[in-house]
Amino acid sequence: MARRPLPRILSNGSAQLARSRELARTAADSATDVLHPLITITRGLRRLAAAGRRRWAETPKERRGALLFLVASVILVVALVPYGPLLAAITLMAAAAWQGRERSTAASDGPDESQAERLKSLYEALVPYFSAAEDPEPLYSHGGAWDKAFPTYAFDGGGRISQLVVRYPAYFTDGEPEARARIEHLLAAKSGRGREYHFTWDEEGNQLTVGVLLPLPVDIAAQRFVTTSGETVLGFTDSTRVQRTLPVTSGERQRDVPPVVWRTGLRSTEPHLLALGQPGSGTSTLLRSIALQALLHGDVVIVDGGGTGEYACLTGRDGVLAVEAGLAGVTAGLEWAATETERRLIAANRAHQAGDPPPDDTKRPLWILLDRPTAFTHLAAADGRKDPQSLLQVPLRHGRPANVTVVVAEQLDHVDALSDPVRQHTRARVVLGPATADQLESLLGARPHTTPIDELPPGRGYARLGTGPVHRLQVPATPNPYDDATPDALCEAVLNLLPPRTAPADGETIPEQDPSEDRPAAVPAEEEQEPAPTEARSRDAVPALPKEPARDPGPALAQEPLPDPVPALHKEPARDPVSVLTKEPAQDPVPALAQEPLPDPVPVLTKET
Repeated sequence: MARRPLPRILSNGSAQLARSRELARTAADSATDVLHPLITITRGLRRLAAAGRRRWAETPKERRGALLFLVASVILVVALVPYGPLLAAITLMAAAAWQGRERSTAASDGPDESQAERLKSLYEALVPYFSAAEDPEPLYSHGGAWDKAFPTYAFDGGGRISQLVVRYPAYFTDGEPEARARIEHLLAAKSGRGREYHFTWDEEGNQLTVGVLLPLPVDIAAQRFVTTSGETVLGFTDSTRVQRTLPVTSGERQRDVPPVVWRTGLRSTEPHLLALGQPGSGTSTLLRSIALQALLHGDVVIVDGGGTGEYACLTGRDGVLAVEAGLAGVTAGLEWAATETERRLIAANRAHQAGDPPPDDTKRPLWILLDRPTAFTHLAAADGRKDPQSLLQVPLRHGRPANVTVVVAEQLDHVDALSDPVRQHTRARVVLGPATADQLESLLGARPHTTPIDELPPGRGYARLGTGPVHRLQVPATPNPYDDATPDALCEAVLNLLPPRTAPADGETIPEQDPSEDRPAAVPAEEEQEPAPTEARSRDAVPALPKEPARDPGPALAQEPLPDPVPALHKEPARDPVSVLTKEPAQDPVPALAQEPLPDPVPVLTKET
């Protein structure tokens, strides 16, 4: 059977298709050349819009209104300026063209010889932890390729690793804290000591991201923070797990930093705080910072177990009920705090049963700040008295509904001397100063996501509120303003936050005394008075009236001055004073002046009886 010839369109279709494809490619290239400026401007506008969205998302909510007002003001000014819209459109097109240009990225040549050697040594160190004999295709093996295990890496100016993404096999036990801790310790040691690293574990993707954290700011002094009642700023941290920022003043400039905010009050889940640290780590600074913030809305009772006068600046201030440094005063103060807590509970309970709001005297927060309370434990045991820590059981257990907050600061060496109620009811924890990972885990209840370092500035440590994450913490600088070694700027910052001084008795503000103000003259002593002659001294009441009116017994009986001593001796005028004096000698109101009846009133006035 003869084969029929194919149609012409099918016989030479490949050539026509190739020619059509070539024409289409040429037309596309021509259109691209013609429309290249428009494509560039469109790409630039898209990038500018994305940058604007990112800027809007990064702006805090409390500052978005000001940003909108600024943008609206700029648009209004541009619209009112002659040729303003035209110039604005030209400027926008130029910016879009600049942003939309094709940026030639130079091909990375990879790490240099020293960096490759560092990555190779890190890879070899991870082989014993990420390899198994049963793995047919091991990702980690001695002499293997490190570029498959480290897809992303970066180095700083000193040649040390600043960022690294580590891939690990799926059979690695990344859910066990001990296994994670070994890997983190190894990476921190191999990447360079003296820096803090943040570790992010991606269990689903079997990847570990290592990043170097910047040092926390240490130049933020004590100041008024933008917080509400019941919020206390413990310090400042990284922006990795904190979504809130606070405006602070550092020197002459302002900036926004992420804080660690501790919430207290009726709805708080962590109503009490325990701060621990080595000597000189900044626990007293933390207590002073908390006290200055607490005095804005409540009253404070301070117990100074150090005995060094760290809280002398708060003595006698408005809202500071007591600053005790002796065993007797501490015991009395804590007994009063326990009694006050019970009184508040009873008053609030009665109000709740009656369907009324709580009394106003139960709403004002009461803060009990104790610095090194274990020092009084040894003193009480030596003196045979009750441990002052036992008096904290009522405020710790029932303090939240009574608006009573307890803050305890103690050294790490005396943690075992703390009582059980203190350790059980202080769910908010702060550890300042150098500490090992095991100490941090035992004190905070969890390991931090960063590697602790040995040298830390004062006020630097970690904080954990309840069951939340562990945050790095830097306490704002709140030194003792009466310390000679304190800089003047920090002293002024603390002194400006102190309340005015008040009288200890009634709590009223003591006015400043004017040195030119007249002072009451002192009553002259009896021995300083001018002695009178013996002949002039008598028991006569008349000469004693103008000299010493307070010593005359007559005005005590008669409220108005007596013009004549004789009528003062009688209730009504007598016609015959001689008979009256002789008949009623016992009616004389001045027995000290005349002990026996006077025969004649004239001799009484002239001579001594």
